[in-house]
Amino acid sequence: MLMSRSRESSEVDDFSRYNYDEVIVLNIRTATLEDLQAVTAVEATCFPPAEAATEADFRDRLTHYGNHFWLLFDEKGQLLSFVDGMVTDEPDLTDEMYAHASLHNERGAWQMIFGVNTVPSCRRQGYAGTLLQAAIDAARQQKRKGLVLTCKDKLVHYYASFGFVDEGVSDKSVHGGVVWHQMRLTF
Repeated sequence: MLMSRSRESSEVDDFSRYNYDEVIVLNIRTATLEDLQAVTAVEATCFPPAEAATEADFRDRLTHYGNHFWLLFDEKGQLLSFVDGMVTDEPDLTDEMYAHASLHNERGAWQMIFGVNTVPSCRRQGYAGTLLQAAIDAARQQKRKGLVLTCKDKLVHYYASFGFVDEGVSDKSVHGGVVWHQMRLTF
């Protein structure tokens, strides 16, 4: 994946005002156990301790469904962002799913999204959206019914821009002592 970062010059005609010399090469792939330390570190920068998954949680998740982690790296191999979650036939995201990666069912109908994480200094560059779209595309190709996630109230609008519908405050997840909205994208 290539993204260009442009800088404005003093010229204003056509596209000559942009410098296309600076090109950023990004790599998107699924995860392996070798990504454990990087994924755990990024999660710790994105969520408070009560909400963040631990290294042990990620070890279990990567063992059961590393192919349902979408990772974005810069050209130096630094992890900038990731999206992860299990697949299940259950229609709603529950707290039990966070704790028990063994509930993953590769043939399940619904792709759950547990986390959309971007290193704070790399936010607002489209990385999370790029990975979320990759997860949506993968779920569609795998013939899932759709995707389900939970989010805080302030992010409902963001996920709605991808087609997720707010189903209201979840009665099945109080993860980290937080009020979560369940959102669903149905194909």
